Amino acid sequence: MSSISFEKATVPERDLSGAESEGALPASRPSRRRVPLTLLLAWAVIALVVLWALAPQLFTAYSGTEGIAGAQRLAPGGDHWLGTDQLGRDLYARMVYGASQTLAGAVVAVALGLVFGTSLGLIAGALGGVADDAVMRVVDVLLSIPGLLLSLSIIILLGFGTVNAAIAVGVTSVANFARLARAEVVRVRHSDYVEAAYGSGGSFWAVLWRHILPNSLTSVIAFSALQFGSAILAIATLSFIGYGTPPPTPEWGLLIAEGRNYISTAWWLTTFPGIVVVAVVLAANHISRSLGGKAR
Repeated sequence: MSSISFEKATVPERDLSGAESEGALPASRPSRRRVPLTLLLAWAVIALVVLWALAPQLFTAYSGTEGIAGAQRLAPGGDHWLGTDQLGRDLYARMVYGASQTLAGAVVAVALGLVFGTSLGLIAGALGGVADDAVMRVVDVLLSIPGLLLSLSIIILLGFGTVNAAIAVGVTSVANFARLARAEVVRVRHSDYVEAAYGSGGSFWAVLWRHILPNSLTSVIAFSALQFGSAILAIATLSFIGYGTPPPTPEWGLLIAEGRNYISTAWWLTTFPGIVVVAVVLAANHISRSLGGKAR
């Protein structure tokens, strides 16, 4: 039989002495976390529309409700950057002045859902038992009703207007806030540091206020940014179908509704307000995702 000889392969050893002598690994430096450009753009969009709402006169010299004789449905350009509507009103000015109506309604809606929804979720998650079952059954009923249908039902009872539309949208978001807050409270309640707080002699209300509630709000606050974009879209939808802000008060959804009859001859009446609504909603959603990532 022929003998097969196996030669031991020699692997060249890596010379690390040179690397160490030349200056090995640099000292650990604190890594700077770069903010994505898209996030900066999202914050810029939100900041711009907030400034529109707070000081509209700084951004336009035209009125948001009074038209100009002989300037009906002018195309974008010249003195009117985004054109004029069927009554000669500057479209850009109406978008600027309409920001206060839309954003104020969205803030009221989110604040209503945040306060009442978080309170219900906190009670259900902290107490448990019968209270948890009762609160979550109410939440399930609210979630089973389509949001637009529930908003329309509340507006029919309360009447038309920006405030009533904001209340209607806020009521529809209570269930979402309550479910999220309840899940976070249940998660935090069974953590080790909460058990240690109870073992140290802390009372139920003291532990709830000092430990459970602060550590449960991070995800809820991130979710409120997401709901802010959804509230803007819902309020614009209600105004579009005639259940929100009455004319001639400018509001983004109302601007789209007023321009839908002139799509073939004045496309800018619906295009530019629609772009603003989409941009603000996308910006709010992107900020919410960023806050949610930091929460994890």
